[in-house]
Amino acid sequence: MAGLSAAGSNEVAAEKPVLQMLGRISEGRWELRRRDGSVQRICIDSGKRLIQLRHPESPCNRLVLEDGPSSVTVQYTCRGKGYGRTHIRLETGQLVQIESQGIAEGLPFEFVAEGRRIGDCTP
Repeated sequence: MAGLSAAGSNEVAAEKPVLQMLGRISEGRWELRRRDGSVQRICIDSGKRLIQLRHPESPCNRLVLEDGPSSVTVQYTCRGKGYGRTHIRLETGQLVQIESQGIAEGLPFEFVAEGRRIGDCTP
């Protein structure tokens, strides 16, 4: 019996939360400055919102390719809407670097942006 419970506890100990780094990103109003000069302002309630910037409302299947303490890479597919691959690097809870590419609305997209928290969301 002791051998069985030890094996079971090892399995539980080996599991770790997925995309834990994104939980360190502060909620609120964010400004995304793309390298092409365009600016987008969004309200986020979770760092996971930054994964699908070009497919914000689409239910998508996600595959986590990298899940580190300061960066994540996620590939996602939105049936009938397109797909993407996003890499997010955390500098602080209020500053991130984002690289994303894929297909949205039948057209390719690619962008690099700096995301910065600029305040609270207004109702």
